[in-house]
Amino acid sequence: MLKEAFVAPDPGRLRLRSATRSVLGIGLAVLVCVTTGHDLPAVIAGGLAALLALFTVTDPTVRGQALTTALLPAAGLGVLVLTALLHEDPPARALMFVAVAGAGVYARRWGPRGHALGVFAFMTCFVTQFLRPSPAQLPELYSATVLAVLAASVVRFGLWCFERRLPPPATPSPPGGAGLARTTTRQAVQVVAAGGFALAVGQMLSPDRWYWAVGAVWWIFVNTTSRGETLVRGFRRVLGTVIGMAVGIVVAIPVDGAVAPTVALVAVCVFAIFYTAAVSYSWMMLAVTLMAALLYGLLGVLDPGLLALRALETGVGAAGAALAVAFVLPVTTHAATHAWIERAVRGVHDCTLTAARRLAGDPDADPAPLAAELDAVLGRARLSLAPLVHPLNPLRVRKARARQILALLDECAHEVRGLNAVSADPRASHDARLTEACHRVETAVQALLSPAHGGAGASLPAKPAPSELPAPGSSAPGARHRSAGESALHHLQGLEKLLTALATPLHSPPRSPLAGAARTAGS
Repeated sequence: MLKEAFVAPDPGRLRLRSATRSVLGIGLAVLVCVTTGHDLPAVIAGGLAALLALFTVTDPTVRGQALTTALLPAAGLGVLVLTALLHEDPPARALMFVAVAGAGVYARRWGPRGHALGVFAFMTCFVTQFLRPSPAQLPELYSATVLAVLAASVVRFGLWCFERRLPPPATPSPPGGAGLARTTTRQAVQVVAAGGFALAVGQMLSPDRWYWAVGAVWWIFVNTTSRGETLVRGFRRVLGTVIGMAVGIVVAIPVDGAVAPTVALVAVCVFAIFYTAAVSYSWMMLAVTLMAALLYGLLGVLDPGLLALRALETGVGAAGAALAVAFVLPVTTHAATHAWIERAVRGVHDCTLTAARRLAGDPDADPAPLAAELDAVLGRARLSLAPLVHPLNPLRVRKARARQILALLDECAHEVRGLNAVSADPRASHDARLTEACHRVETAVQALLSPAHGGAGASLPAKPAPSELPAPGSSAPGARHRSAGESALHHLQGLEKLLTALATPLHSPPRSPLAGAARTAGS
Protein backbone atom coordinates (compact mmCIF):
# COMPACT_ATOMS: atom_id res chain seq x y z
CA MET A 1 0.00 0.00 0.00
CA LEU A 2 2.88 2.38 0.76
CA LYS A 3 4.41 1.78 -2.67
CA GLU A 4 1.02 2.26 -4.33
CA ALA A 5 0.58 5.68 -2.74
CA PHE A 6 4.02 7.27 -2.86
CA VAL A 7 5.91 5.53 -5.67
CA ALA A 8 3.10 5.68 -8.25
CA PRO A 9 3.93 7.63 -11.43
CA ASP A 10 3.12 11.33 -11.30
CA PRO A 11 3.36 12.65 -14.89
CA GLY A 12 4.09 16.36 -14.90
CA ARG A 13 4.14 16.23 -11.08
CA LEU A 14 0.43 17.07 -11.18
CA ARG A 15 -0.39 15.28 -7.92
CA LEU A 16 2.51 17.01 -6.19
CA ARG A 17 1.50 20.42 -7.51
CA SER A 18 -2.17 19.88 -6.67
CA ALA A 19 -1.37 18.75 -3.13
CA THR A 20 0.99 21.67 -2.50
CA ARG A 21 -1.46 24.21 -3.90
CA SER A 22 -4.25 22.76 -1.80
CA VAL A 23 -2.25 23.20 1.41
CA LEU A 24 -1.64 26.83 0.45
CA GLY A 25 -5.26 27.45 -0.54
CA ILE A 26 -6.73 25.89 2.60
CA GLY A 27 -4.11 27.60 4.74
CA LEU A 28 -5.05 30.99 3.27
CA ALA A 29 -8.75 30.24 3.79
CA VAL A 30 -8.22 29.39 7.46
CA LEU A 31 -6.05 32.49 7.95
CA VAL A 32 -8.74 34.72 6.43
CA CYS A 33 -11.43 33.20 8.66
CA VAL A 34 -9.29 33.63 11.77
CA THR A 35 -8.30 37.23 11.01
CA THR A 36 -11.93 38.21 10.33
CA GLY A 37 -12.91 37.12 13.84
CA HIS A 38 -14.75 33.86 13.22
CA ASP A 39 -14.93 31.39 16.09
CA LEU A 40 -13.33 27.92 15.98
CA PRO A 41 -16.36 25.98 14.61
CA ALA A 42 -16.75 28.50 11.79
CA VAL A 43 -13.02 28.34 11.02
CA ILE A 44 -13.23 24.54 10.77
CA ALA A 45 -16.28 24.85 8.50
CA GLY A 46 -14.39 27.33 6.34
CA GLY A 47 -11.36 25.06 6.08
CA LEU A 48 -13.57 22.15 5.02
CA ALA A 49 -15.30 24.36 2.43
CA ALA A 50 -11.92 25.33 0.97
CA LEU A 51 -10.83 21.68 0.88
CA LEU A 52 -14.00 20.69 -0.98
CA ALA A 53 -13.67 23.58 -3.43
CA LEU A 54 -10.16 22.42 -4.32
CA PHE A 55 -10.87 18.68 -4.22
CA THR A 56 -14.23 18.17 -5.91
CA VAL A 57 -14.28 20.76 -8.73
CA THR A 58 -13.02 18.88 -11.81
CA ASP A 59 -14.61 20.58 -14.83
CA PRO A 60 -12.54 20.07 -18.00
CA THR A 61 -11.89 23.82 -18.50
CA VAL A 62 -10.63 26.50 -16.13
CA ARG A 63 -13.66 28.65 -16.93
CA GLY A 64 -15.95 25.77 -16.06
CA GLN A 65 -14.06 25.18 -12.81
CA ALA A 66 -14.46 28.86 -11.86
CA LEU A 67 -18.21 28.78 -12.53
CA THR A 68 -18.69 25.60 -10.52
CA THR A 69 -16.67 27.05 -7.64
CA ALA A 70 -18.83 30.18 -7.68
CA LEU A 71 -21.96 28.03 -7.37
CA LEU A 72 -20.72 26.04 -4.36
CA PRO A 73 -21.83 28.53 -1.66
CA ALA A 74 -25.35 28.53 -3.15
CA ALA A 75 -25.56 24.75 -2.70
CA GLY A 76 -24.31 25.12 0.86
CA LEU A 77 -26.77 27.91 1.69
CA GLY A 78 -29.79 25.78 0.88
CA VAL A 79 -28.64 23.02 3.21
CA LEU A 80 -27.85 25.46 6.03
CA VAL A 81 -31.35 26.97 5.78
CA LEU A 82 -32.93 23.50 5.95
CA THR A 83 -30.77 22.67 8.96
CA ALA A 84 -31.91 25.85 10.73
CA LEU A 85 -35.57 25.07 10.07
CA LEU A 86 -35.16 21.55 11.49
CA HIS A 87 -32.86 22.44 14.38
CA GLU A 88 -35.42 21.46 17.05
CA ASP A 89 -36.43 18.22 15.29
CA PRO A 90 -33.48 15.76 15.30
CA PRO A 91 -35.35 12.86 13.60
CA ALA A 92 -36.41 15.10 10.71
CA ARG A 93 -32.89 16.50 10.48
CA ALA A 94 -31.48 12.98 10.27
CA LEU A 95 -33.92 12.00 7.51
CA MET A 96 -33.03 15.20 5.67
CA PHE A 97 -29.37 14.13 5.81
CA VAL A 98 -30.19 10.85 4.07
CA ALA A 99 -32.33 12.68 1.50
CA VAL A 100 -29.51 15.12 0.76
CA ALA A 101 -27.20 12.13 0.28
CA GLY A 102 -29.54 10.67 -2.34
CA ALA A 103 -29.97 14.02 -4.08
CA GLY A 104 -26.22 14.56 -4.13
CA VAL A 105 -25.66 11.23 -5.88
CA TYR A 106 -28.51 11.89 -8.33
CA ALA A 107 -26.90 15.25 -9.23
CA ARG A 108 -23.94 13.37 -10.76
CA ARG A 109 -26.03 12.86 -13.88
CA TRP A 110 -25.12 16.47 -14.77
CA GLY A 111 -21.44 15.67 -14.97
CA PRO A 112 -18.54 17.11 -12.96
CA ARG A 113 -20.50 20.23 -11.98
CA GLY A 114 -23.41 18.23 -10.61
CA HIS A 115 -20.99 15.97 -8.76
CA ALA A 116 -19.16 18.92 -7.14
CA LEU A 117 -22.38 20.67 -6.08
CA GLY A 118 -23.75 17.39 -4.69
CA VAL A 119 -20.59 16.79 -2.67
CA PHE A 120 -20.62 20.34 -1.31
CA ALA A 121 -24.29 20.14 -0.30
CA PHE A 122 -23.80 16.78 1.40
CA MET A 123 -20.67 17.83 3.26
CA THR A 124 -22.30 21.08 4.38
CA CYS A 125 -25.05 18.95 5.86
CA PHE A 126 -22.40 16.70 7.40
CA VAL A 127 -20.56 19.59 9.04
CA THR A 128 -23.76 20.83 10.66
CA GLN A 129 -24.11 17.39 12.26
CA PHE A 130 -20.44 17.53 13.25
CA LEU A 131 -20.51 21.06 14.75
CA ARG A 132 -24.16 21.14 15.86
CA PRO A 133 -24.63 24.87 15.33
CA SER A 134 -27.65 26.74 16.66
CA PRO A 135 -29.69 28.80 14.18
CA ALA A 136 -27.98 31.93 15.48
CA GLN A 137 -24.58 30.54 14.43
CA LEU A 138 -25.56 29.76 10.83
CA PRO A 139 -24.82 33.27 9.46
CA GLU A 140 -21.27 33.04 10.83
CA LEU A 141 -20.83 29.55 9.37
CA TYR A 142 -22.04 30.73 5.99
CA SER A 143 -19.85 33.83 5.93
CA ALA A 144 -16.84 31.66 6.80
CA THR A 145 -17.80 29.29 3.98
CA VAL A 146 -17.99 32.12 1.43
CA LEU A 147 -14.71 33.69 2.57
CA ALA A 148 -12.94 30.32 2.49
CA VAL A 149 -14.14 29.50 -1.02
CA LEU A 150 -13.01 32.96 -2.19
CA ALA A 151 -9.58 32.52 -0.58
CA ALA A 152 -9.12 29.08 -2.11
CA SER A 153 -10.17 30.50 -5.49
CA VAL A 154 -7.55 33.23 -5.27
CA VAL A 155 -4.87 30.54 -5.02
CA ARG A 156 -6.41 28.16 -7.57
CA PHE A 157 -7.35 30.64 -10.28
CA GLY A 158 -4.97 33.51 -9.54
CA LEU A 159 -1.71 32.77 -7.78
CA TRP A 160 -1.20 29.21 -9.11
CA CYS A 161 -3.45 28.23 -11.99
CA PHE A 162 -1.30 25.60 -13.67
CA GLU A 163 -4.40 24.19 -15.45
CA ARG A 164 -4.25 27.06 -17.94
CA ARG A 165 -1.16 25.41 -19.41
CA LEU A 166 -2.60 21.90 -19.49
CA PRO A 167 -4.96 20.27 -21.98
CA PRO A 168 -8.47 19.62 -20.60
CA PRO A 169 -8.51 16.26 -18.81
CA ALA A 170 -10.57 13.48 -20.32
CA THR A 171 -13.48 12.64 -18.01
CA PRO A 172 -15.39 9.63 -19.29
CA SER A 173 -18.98 9.38 -18.17
CA PRO A 174 -20.34 6.05 -16.90
CA PRO A 175 -22.27 3.82 -19.27
CA GLY A 176 -25.68 5.36 -19.86
CA GLY A 177 -29.22 4.10 -19.53
CA ALA A 178 -32.70 5.35 -18.79
CA GLY A 179 -34.85 5.36 -15.67
CA LEU A 180 -33.58 3.03 -12.97
CA ALA A 181 -31.00 1.67 -15.42
CA ARG A 182 -29.20 5.02 -15.34
CA THR A 183 -26.18 4.78 -13.06
CA THR A 184 -26.89 7.96 -11.10
CA THR A 185 -30.57 7.12 -10.54
CA ARG A 186 -29.80 3.57 -9.45
CA GLN A 187 -27.04 4.72 -7.10
CA ALA A 188 -29.26 7.43 -5.61
CA VAL A 189 -31.79 4.74 -4.67
CA GLN A 190 -29.03 2.52 -3.31
CA VAL A 191 -27.54 5.37 -1.25
CA VAL A 192 -30.91 6.21 0.30
CA ALA A 193 -31.46 2.54 1.17
CA ALA A 194 -27.95 2.13 2.56
CA GLY A 195 -28.18 5.48 4.34
CA GLY A 196 -31.41 4.45 6.04
CA PHE A 197 -29.73 1.26 7.27
CA ALA A 198 -26.67 3.21 8.45
CA LEU A 199 -28.87 5.78 10.18
CA ALA A 200 -30.80 3.14 12.12
CA VAL A 201 -27.83 1.00 13.15
CA GLY A 202 -25.53 4.00 13.63
CA GLN A 203 -27.91 5.58 16.12
CA MET A 204 -27.93 2.33 18.11
CA LEU A 205 -24.16 2.66 18.46
CA SER A 206 -24.22 6.39 19.15
CA PRO A 207 -27.14 8.86 19.13
CA ASP A 208 -24.59 11.66 18.71
CA ARG A 209 -22.13 10.32 16.06
CA TRP A 210 -24.42 8.23 13.82
CA TYR A 211 -23.75 10.59 10.89
CA TRP A 212 -20.32 8.98 10.44
CA ALA A 213 -22.08 5.83 9.22
CA VAL A 214 -24.19 7.75 6.70
CA GLY A 215 -21.13 9.69 5.57
CA ALA A 216 -19.25 6.44 4.99
CA VAL A 217 -22.10 5.14 2.81
CA TRP A 218 -22.09 8.26 0.70
CA TRP A 219 -18.35 8.36 0.02
CA ILE A 220 -18.17 4.63 -0.69
CA PHE A 221 -20.45 5.16 -3.68
CA VAL A 222 -18.22 7.83 -5.26
CA ASN A 223 -16.63 6.63 -8.54
CA THR A 224 -18.21 3.18 -8.38
CA THR A 225 -20.70 1.57 -10.77
CA SER A 226 -20.82 -2.12 -9.88
CA ARG A 227 -21.33 -4.34 -6.86
CA GLY A 228 -17.69 -5.43 -6.83
CA GLU A 229 -16.31 -1.88 -7.04
CA THR A 230 -18.50 -0.79 -4.13
CA LEU A 231 -17.47 -3.75 -1.98
CA VAL A 232 -13.77 -3.13 -2.63
CA ARG A 233 -14.12 0.58 -1.92
CA GLY A 234 -15.96 -0.18 1.32
CA PHE A 235 -13.18 -2.57 2.36
CA ARG A 236 -10.54 0.05 1.59
CA ARG A 237 -12.44 2.70 3.52
CA VAL A 238 -12.67 0.51 6.59
CA LEU A 239 -8.98 -0.46 6.28
CA GLY A 240 -7.87 3.16 5.96
CA THR A 241 -10.09 4.24 8.86
CA VAL A 242 -8.82 1.52 11.20
CA ILE A 243 -5.19 2.30 10.41
CA GLY A 244 -5.93 6.03 10.75
CA MET A 245 -7.51 5.36 14.13
CA ALA A 246 -4.33 3.62 15.29
CA VAL A 247 -2.19 6.50 14.03
CA GLY A 248 -4.56 8.94 15.73
CA ILE A 249 -4.05 7.21 19.08
CA VAL A 250 -0.28 7.54 18.66
CA VAL A 251 -0.24 11.07 17.18
CA ALA A 252 -3.44 13.05 17.80
CA ILE A 253 -4.13 12.10 21.41
CA PRO A 254 -0.65 13.13 22.70
CA VAL A 255 -0.96 16.44 20.80
CA ASP A 256 -4.24 17.01 22.70
CA GLY A 257 -5.39 20.02 20.67
CA ALA A 258 -2.22 22.11 21.00
CA VAL A 259 -2.62 24.70 18.25
CA ALA A 260 0.81 24.83 16.63
CA PRO A 261 1.46 21.08 16.24
CA THR A 262 -2.19 20.47 15.31
CA VAL A 263 -2.06 23.04 12.50
CA ALA A 264 1.19 21.55 11.19
CA LEU A 265 -0.14 18.00 11.28
CA VAL A 266 -3.44 19.00 9.63
CA ALA A 267 -1.41 20.57 6.81
CA VAL A 268 0.45 17.26 6.37
CA CYS A 269 -2.89 15.42 6.31
CA VAL A 270 -4.29 17.80 3.67
CA PHE A 271 -1.22 17.23 1.50
CA ALA A 272 -1.57 13.45 1.90
CA ILE A 273 -5.29 13.54 1.03
CA PHE A 274 -4.66 15.30 -2.27
CA TYR A 275 -1.45 13.45 -3.12
CA THR A 276 -2.81 9.93 -2.52
CA ALA A 277 -6.46 10.31 -3.59
CA ALA A 278 -5.87 9.28 -7.20
CA VAL A 279 -3.78 6.20 -6.40
CA SER A 280 -4.79 4.81 -2.99
CA TYR A 281 -8.19 5.21 -1.35
CA SER A 282 -6.93 3.49 1.81
CA TRP A 283 -4.10 6.00 2.26
CA MET A 284 -6.47 8.89 1.62
CA MET A 285 -8.84 7.58 4.30
CA LEU A 286 -5.95 7.19 6.73
CA ALA A 287 -5.15 10.90 6.23
CA VAL A 288 -8.83 11.90 6.53
CA THR A 289 -9.24 9.92 9.78
CA LEU A 290 -6.11 11.42 11.31
CA MET A 291 -7.20 14.93 10.29
CA ALA A 292 -10.63 14.37 11.87
CA ALA A 293 -8.95 13.19 15.08
CA LEU A 294 -6.79 16.31 15.18
CA LEU A 295 -9.84 18.55 14.65
CA TYR A 296 -11.70 16.78 17.44
CA GLY A 297 -8.62 17.45 19.57
CA LEU A 298 -8.94 21.16 18.82
CA LEU A 299 -12.58 21.01 19.92
CA GLY A 300 -11.53 19.24 23.15
CA VAL A 301 -13.55 16.05 22.72
CA LEU A 302 -10.93 13.57 21.50
CA ASP A 303 -10.34 10.26 23.27
CA PRO A 304 -9.58 6.66 22.18
CA GLY A 305 -13.23 5.69 22.55
CA LEU A 306 -14.23 8.33 20.01
CA LEU A 307 -11.75 6.98 17.48
CA ALA A 308 -12.98 3.42 18.04
CA LEU A 309 -16.55 4.63 17.55
CA ARG A 310 -15.58 6.21 14.24
CA ALA A 311 -14.18 2.88 13.06
CA LEU A 312 -17.37 1.06 14.13
CA GLU A 313 -19.63 3.60 12.41
CA THR A 314 -17.52 3.32 9.25
CA GLY A 315 -17.98 -0.44 9.37
CA VAL A 316 -21.74 0.05 9.65
CA GLY A 317 -21.68 2.33 6.61
CA ALA A 318 -19.66 -0.21 4.62
CA ALA A 319 -22.10 -2.96 5.61
CA GLY A 320 -25.03 -0.80 4.53
CA ALA A 321 -23.40 -0.11 1.18
CA ALA A 322 -22.68 -3.83 0.69
CA LEU A 323 -26.29 -4.79 1.42
CA ALA A 324 -27.62 -2.09 -0.90
CA VAL A 325 -25.51 -3.09 -3.90
CA ALA A 326 -26.33 -6.76 -3.30
CA PHE A 327 -30.13 -6.45 -3.02
CA VAL A 328 -31.21 -3.01 -4.34
CA LEU A 329 -31.01 -2.69 -8.15
CA PRO A 330 -27.72 -4.63 -8.26
CA VAL A 331 -25.30 -4.39 -11.17
CA THR A 332 -22.85 -7.26 -11.41
CA THR A 333 -19.16 -6.63 -11.77
CA HIS A 334 -19.19 -8.59 -15.03
CA ALA A 335 -21.83 -6.31 -16.59
CA ALA A 336 -20.01 -3.13 -15.55
CA THR A 337 -16.58 -4.29 -16.66
CA HIS A 338 -17.92 -5.46 -20.01
CA ALA A 339 -19.42 -2.01 -20.65
CA TRP A 340 -16.15 -0.22 -19.88
CA ILE A 341 -14.05 -2.69 -21.87
CA GLU A 342 -16.35 -2.22 -24.87
CA ARG A 343 -15.90 1.53 -24.58
CA ALA A 344 -12.15 1.04 -24.48
CA VAL A 345 -12.26 -1.11 -27.63
CA ARG A 346 -14.33 1.54 -29.39
CA GLY A 347 -11.76 4.10 -28.25
CA VAL A 348 -8.98 2.04 -29.82
CA HIS A 349 -10.97 2.00 -33.06
CA ASP A 350 -11.52 5.78 -32.99
CA CYS A 351 -7.83 6.45 -32.36
CA THR A 352 -6.84 4.10 -35.17
CA LEU A 353 -9.34 5.67 -37.56
CA THR A 354 -8.08 9.18 -36.84
CA ALA A 355 -4.44 8.10 -37.07
CA ALA A 356 -5.21 6.49 -40.44
CA ARG A 357 -6.64 9.77 -41.68
CA ARG A 358 -3.55 11.60 -40.46
CA LEU A 359 -1.29 9.06 -42.14
CA ALA A 360 -3.27 9.51 -45.36
CA GLY A 361 -2.48 13.24 -45.30
CA ASP A 362 -5.54 14.77 -43.59
CA PRO A 363 -4.17 17.81 -41.71
CA ASP A 364 -7.36 18.13 -39.62
CA ALA A 365 -7.10 14.63 -38.18
CA ASP A 366 -5.64 14.80 -34.67
CA PRO A 367 -5.62 11.54 -32.69
CA ALA A 368 -4.04 13.14 -29.59
CA PRO A 369 -7.34 14.13 -27.84
CA LEU A 370 -8.80 10.70 -28.61
CA ALA A 371 -5.70 9.03 -27.18
CA ALA A 372 -6.07 11.07 -23.98
CA GLU A 373 -9.73 10.09 -23.72
CA LEU A 374 -8.79 6.46 -24.32
CA ASP A 375 -6.31 6.62 -21.44
CA ALA A 376 -9.10 7.91 -19.18
CA VAL A 377 -11.50 5.16 -20.30
CA LEU A 378 -8.82 2.52 -19.81
CA GLY A 379 -8.21 3.85 -16.32
CA ARG A 380 -11.90 3.52 -15.59
CA ALA A 381 -11.88 -0.01 -17.02
CA ARG A 382 -8.99 -0.91 -14.69
CA LEU A 383 -10.99 0.45 -11.75
CA SER A 384 -13.96 -1.65 -12.83
CA LEU A 385 -11.78 -4.77 -13.05
CA ALA A 386 -10.07 -4.09 -9.71
CA PRO A 387 -12.56 -6.17 -7.64
CA LEU A 388 -11.80 -9.23 -9.77
CA VAL A 389 -8.04 -8.99 -9.25
CA HIS A 390 -8.30 -8.07 -5.56
CA PRO A 391 -6.26 -10.39 -3.28
CA LEU A 392 -9.41 -11.31 -1.34
CA ASN A 393 -11.28 -12.49 -4.44
CA PRO A 394 -11.57 -16.30 -4.02
CA LEU A 395 -12.58 -16.92 -7.66
CA ARG A 396 -9.23 -17.82 -9.17
CA VAL A 397 -10.53 -18.40 -12.71
CA ARG A 398 -12.17 -14.99 -12.90
CA LYS A 399 -9.11 -13.38 -11.30
CA ALA A 400 -6.84 -14.89 -13.95
CA ARG A 401 -9.21 -13.78 -16.71
CA ALA A 402 -9.32 -10.21 -15.36
CA ARG A 403 -5.53 -10.05 -15.10
CA GLN A 404 -5.23 -11.22 -18.69
CA ILE A 405 -7.67 -8.55 -19.87
CA LEU A 406 -5.84 -5.86 -17.91
CA ALA A 407 -2.50 -6.87 -19.44
CA LEU A 408 -3.94 -6.79 -22.96
CA LEU A 409 -5.61 -3.41 -22.40
CA ASP A 410 -2.37 -1.95 -21.05
CA GLU A 411 -0.54 -3.14 -24.16
CA CYS A 412 -3.29 -1.66 -26.35
CA ALA A 413 -2.74 1.69 -24.67
CA HIS A 414 0.99 1.42 -25.29
CA GLU A 415 0.48 0.67 -29.00
CA VAL A 416 -2.05 3.51 -29.40
CA ARG A 417 0.35 5.99 -27.80
CA GLY A 418 3.09 4.83 -30.17
CA LEU A 419 0.81 5.10 -33.20
CA ASN A 420 -0.29 8.55 -32.09
CA ALA A 421 3.32 9.71 -31.92
CA VAL A 422 4.24 8.22 -35.30
CA SER A 423 1.19 9.59 -37.10
CA ALA A 424 2.35 13.13 -36.39
CA ASP A 425 5.52 12.45 -38.43
CA PRO A 426 4.96 13.63 -42.03
CA ARG A 427 7.40 10.97 -43.27
CA ALA A 428 4.89 8.28 -42.26
CA SER A 429 2.19 9.56 -44.60
CA HIS A 430 0.92 7.97 -47.80
CA ASP A 431 2.10 4.43 -47.03
CA ALA A 432 -0.72 2.24 -48.35
CA ARG A 433 0.32 -0.67 -46.13
CA LEU A 434 -0.79 1.36 -43.13
CA THR A 435 -4.30 1.79 -44.45
CA GLU A 436 -4.51 -1.96 -45.01
CA ALA A 437 -3.30 -2.56 -41.45
CA CYS A 438 -5.90 -0.11 -40.12
CA HIS A 439 -8.60 -2.10 -41.88
CA ARG A 440 -7.40 -5.24 -40.14
CA VAL A 441 -7.61 -3.45 -36.78
CA GLU A 442 -11.17 -2.40 -37.61
CA THR A 443 -12.05 -6.00 -38.45
CA ALA A 444 -10.67 -7.12 -35.07
CA VAL A 445 -12.72 -4.43 -33.31
CA GLN A 446 -15.91 -5.47 -35.10
CA ALA A 447 -15.28 -9.07 -34.09
CA LEU A 448 -14.98 -8.05 -30.43
CA LEU A 449 -18.08 -5.88 -30.24
CA SER A 450 -21.49 -7.40 -29.81
CA PRO A 451 -23.56 -7.54 -33.00
CA ALA A 452 -26.33 -5.79 -31.11
CA HIS A 453 -24.18 -2.68 -31.01
CA GLY A 454 -23.79 -2.42 -34.74
CA GLY A 455 -20.06 -2.90 -35.17
CA ALA A 456 -17.35 -0.34 -34.60
CA GLY A 457 -18.89 2.75 -36.10
CA ALA A 458 -17.18 5.01 -38.62
CA SER A 459 -15.40 3.57 -41.62
CA LEU A 460 -11.75 3.79 -42.48
CA PRO A 461 -10.50 5.21 -45.79
CA ALA A 462 -11.14 3.05 -48.81
CA LYS A 463 -9.00 -0.08 -48.81
CA PRO A 464 -6.35 0.10 -51.54
CA ALA A 465 -6.16 -2.59 -54.20
CA PRO A 466 -3.50 -5.27 -53.60
CA SER A 467 -1.52 -3.98 -56.53
CA GLU A 468 -1.18 -0.63 -54.73
CA LEU A 469 0.37 -2.15 -51.63
CA PRO A 470 4.17 -1.90 -51.63
CA ALA A 471 6.13 -4.82 -50.30
CA PRO A 472 7.53 -4.30 -46.81
CA GLY A 473 11.06 -3.93 -48.13
CA SER A 474 10.29 -1.99 -51.30
CA SER A 475 11.29 1.59 -51.88
CA ALA A 476 7.92 2.69 -53.21
CA PRO A 477 7.21 5.00 -50.29
CA GLY A 478 10.77 6.22 -50.42
CA ALA A 479 13.68 5.63 -48.14
CA ARG A 480 12.77 8.61 -45.95
CA HIS A 481 9.29 7.26 -45.41
CA ARG A 482 10.32 3.72 -44.55
CA SER A 483 11.52 4.23 -40.98
CA ALA A 484 8.42 6.09 -39.73
CA GLY A 485 6.11 3.91 -41.84
CA GLU A 486 7.58 0.69 -40.50
CA SER A 487 7.15 1.97 -36.95
CA ALA A 488 3.49 2.82 -37.55
CA LEU A 489 2.95 -0.55 -39.18
CA HIS A 490 4.49 -2.28 -36.17
CA HIS A 491 2.05 -0.51 -33.81
CA LEU A 492 -0.94 -1.38 -35.99
CA GLN A 493 0.07 -5.03 -36.22
CA GLY A 494 0.49 -5.09 -32.46
CA LEU A 495 -3.02 -3.66 -31.98
CA GLU A 496 -4.47 -6.26 -34.34
CA LYS A 497 -2.89 -9.12 -32.37
CA LEU A 498 -3.93 -7.67 -29.01
CA LEU A 499 -7.54 -7.14 -30.06
CA THR A 500 -7.68 -10.65 -31.48
CA ALA A 501 -6.27 -12.00 -28.21
CA LEU A 502 -8.95 -10.14 -26.22
CA ALA A 503 -11.64 -12.22 -27.90
CA THR A 504 -10.74 -15.29 -25.84
CA PRO A 505 -11.35 -13.86 -22.34
CA LEU A 506 -14.21 -11.60 -23.43
CA HIS A 507 -16.31 -14.06 -25.43
CA SER A 508 -16.05 -17.10 -23.17
CA PRO A 509 -18.34 -17.51 -20.10
CA PRO A 510 -16.99 -15.60 -17.06
CA ARG A 511 -16.64 -18.67 -14.84
CA SER A 512 -15.27 -21.12 -17.39
CA PRO A 513 -11.51 -21.78 -17.33
CA LEU A 514 -9.54 -20.46 -20.26
CA ALA A 515 -8.08 -22.96 -22.65
CA GLY A 516 -4.76 -21.18 -22.45
CA ALA A 517 -3.23 -17.80 -21.93
CA ALA A 518 -3.68 -15.51 -24.89
CA ARG A 519 -0.48 -14.41 -26.48
CA THR A 520 0.32 -10.76 -26.70
CA ALA A 521 2.00 -8.92 -29.53
CA GLY A 522 5.40 -9.31 -28.02
CA SER A 523 5.24 -13.08 -27.53
